Amino acid sequence: MVSVIGRALLAVTDRSAVRSLFTDTGPGRGLATRFVAGETLDDAEAVTRELNAMGFRVSLDHLGEHVTDVGQAVGARDDYLACLDRIAADGLDANISVKLTQLGLGMDDALAEASLDALAARAAAVGTSVTVDMEESRHTEATIGVYERVQRARGNVGIAVQAYLRRTRDDLDRIVPLGGHVRLCKGAYAEPERIAYQGRDEVDASFDRLATMLMGAEGVRPAIASHDEARIAHARSLAAGRNGYHEFQMLYGVRPGLQQELLDAGLRLRIYVPYGSAWYPYLTRRMAERPANLWFFVRAVTSRS
Repeated sequence: MVSVIGRALLAVTDRSAVRSLFTDTGPGRGLATRFVAGETLDDAEAVTRELNAMGFRVSLDHLGEHVTDVGQAVGARDDYLACLDRIAADGLDANISVKLTQLGLGMDDALAEASLDALAARAAAVGTSVTVDMEESRHTEATIGVYERVQRARGNVGIAVQAYLRRTRDDLDRIVPLGGHVRLCKGAYAEPERIAYQGRDEVDASFDRLATMLMGAEGVRPAIASHDEARIAHARSLAAGRNGYHEFQMLYGVRPGLQQELLDAGLRLRIYVPYGSAWYPYLTRRMAERPANLWFFVRAVTSRS
């Protein structure tokens, strides 16, 4: 549920004059291109090649969510299949990240599951994997259910979990035995207190507890997704005693100096790279879901470190 402030932000950013600051040339366009690779698969490939050449792995996200008809859902699946074919044809070090509501979850759950299965099968054939993004809490249970079934069948699927949700500790009891990769992030949606921790200290403490659990588990591939240096430091302290694969993840365009620092330290780092025509809603929805993100984006743009 978007807060009152979030609804106000959406109302402002939906005005044509404000939209043009992002979609036309100027400072707003610079903000968009800082966080989004571009509108086409070619744009995404160019950014991926650049990041790969620097030593980063990539997770490609073809933007979109909450589709309203079957044609949109099937089109999203086909776009991702094309992305996987491009990864294979051009030898990119990348996987894909998908939102199940973009594949039809909430409209036709069976279609969403079949599409994820098709993507996982194609990803396995080309030697990569699929990560299921986590969305609003009303979709959490259905998302985990679809993930469980497809991961059992295919074995190359991962899932994101959100540290601020109170249920996540119990969810990991279901997810970890499946042996996929698990992206741990803080969470960016506006959720009520009965569902999610509200204070920064509470969220940080939950993140560290879950990171400890993941880094201590066998057979799972933790992906620590944070730009918070204290959270990263905690995860790094756990790595010394870990046997098995783990990586860190960050968003494209956010704290590139820190990204390079971690890479230089010999850590595996994957960059989450969004692309597609839905880039403007991607930016404005992130700000509206949690208004503090507005200042996060502004700070990231004004600081290159």
